[in-house]
Amino acid sequence: MLPFITLDGLTYHASDGRTLFEDLTLAFAGERTGVVGRNGCGKTTLLRLILGELAPSAGAVATRGAIAVLRQAPAPPPEASLADLLEVGEALARLDRLDLSEAEEGDLERARWDLPAEIETALAQVGLAGFDLARPARSLSGGEATRAELARLIITRPDVVLLDEPTNNLDREARALLAGILETWRGGAVVVSHDRDLLRRMDRIVEISGLGAKVHGGDYDLYAARRAEEESAALRDLDVASRAAKRVEREIQTARERKARRDAAGHRARAKGDQPKMALDAKAERAEATGGRQDRLAERLRGEALDDLRGAQARVEQVRRLNFDLPSSGLAAGKLVLAFDRVAFAWPKGAAVFSDLSFRLTGPERMAVTGANGSGKTTLIRLAMGELEPTVGLIARGVPGVVLDQRASVLADDLSLIENFRRLNPGAGDNAAHAALARFLFRNVAALKLVRDLSAGERLRAALACVPMTPRPPQLIILDEPTNHLDLDSIAAVEAAIGAYDGALLVVSHDEDFLAAVRVERRVELGGIGRMSGESVEP
Repeated sequence: MLPFITLDGLTYHASDGRTLFEDLTLAFAGERTGVVGRNGCGKTTLLRLILGELAPSAGAVATRGAIAVLRQAPAPPPEASLADLLEVGEALARLDRLDLSEAEEGDLERARWDLPAEIETALAQVGLAGFDLARPARSLSGGEATRAELARLIITRPDVVLLDEPTNNLDREARALLAGILETWRGGAVVVSHDRDLLRRMDRIVEISGLGAKVHGGDYDLYAARRAEEESAALRDLDVASRAAKRVEREIQTARERKARRDAAGHRARAKGDQPKMALDAKAERAEATGGRQDRLAERLRGEALDDLRGAQARVEQVRRLNFDLPSSGLAAGKLVLAFDRVAFAWPKGAAVFSDLSFRLTGPERMAVTGANGSGKTTLIRLAMGELEPTVGLIARGVPGVVLDQRASVLADDLSLIENFRRLNPGAGDNAAHAALARFLFRNVAALKLVRDLSAGERLRAALACVPMTPRPPQLIILDEPTNHLDLDSIAAVEAAIGAYDGALLVVSHDEDFLAAVRVERRVELGGIGRMSGESVEP
């Protein structure tokens, strides 16, 4: 199959001078390709280069067929309707003209007679059955707009669809819907994502790193296993090559020292004058010839060892990886952490967000809060932290807690990282602050960056660096969609640290892999009436 997208010798230099791609050659045909890599490696830039929104520094991008993009947050003009959002307004108007015998030139040739049925089927497939096509697009909720975007792709049937972190703001139902559509997608798809469940639906994985782009056939799980094996083998090869290079240098040094001792002995013999000069000269010539051969051999061995070492180094990406532990919270096993007793909440003059919600969190328990977008998960967090009070019912808060949300709002935007750390840890000196931030990959001048200039992933890393290290570590950590803006390696590091944390955990997340990794034991599922999943809770 001919590719729809071809990258030929593509090179791109970012505005800050970094080289994101160099001589990259890659093709995308009718398969589903997941694109992964660390934050900042150029995944979104790659999509923009494909779309022509950016021009390559060198090389070329060639495309054929129809290429569409799944927009995460569509922003239609005020007068746009749902039909406009679906990009079917003009095609439907063409059918209307034909029905009224008012056809314009080209209408008959371009008519899609089955379009109304296709629209009806697509809307039903994405959960928008019965929606009026004349409905103003801006009246749709965020979740409805995303579903309409999926319906647009089903209707317009592009050859290739590009998706950039498509599940970041989707609830569990919408994620499953998107995954199902991709599983049956008949065209090509290029999916930039760190959503492991979505990546399991891919036909291949392209990993972008400082070593370039590497294609792995198969889904995410196969990629992860092969990557671990290849990385382990590359590190072993690097260790072997490093040891060999050091051994060669030691042997060369030993040979040089041995020759130096022989030369010194010859000089002493010549100084004594008790041997014939001709014999001494002959011995010196032989020694010089031998030394020359040894030097040439030494240089050849050194060159071979260095070549092996450079080859091994080229197969290992030299990056700093996030790796950290959270301090002990000191939370006792029987300590009451948080309790909701028949809680209801409604905004003034508004309907109830949820009602009759009861649960109890005791000791180092781990609980997830799940539910559709708009079901009240953020409201529950604000109630748990005392930012809101219930309309009905009681809330008991037994231990100090902290919220690490997607915006890392615990940090002050107008302060630097080092200033935020000192603000939250008044007793820490500059050395301790720099050391703590360095563990979260904010080294040297990076610690002086203002929080408002950080990416979403950097903000969460910064919050993790500053908050749990306080003199009185929180005994309850509330995480609000913690994996949304982290790359796969950072997610693994956060999972490891949170998994080993000895305090209580309340997690709002649609990432089932993350919930399993941090060993969530219970769930509160919101949806109209707050209900506990998997158990009955005494009021």
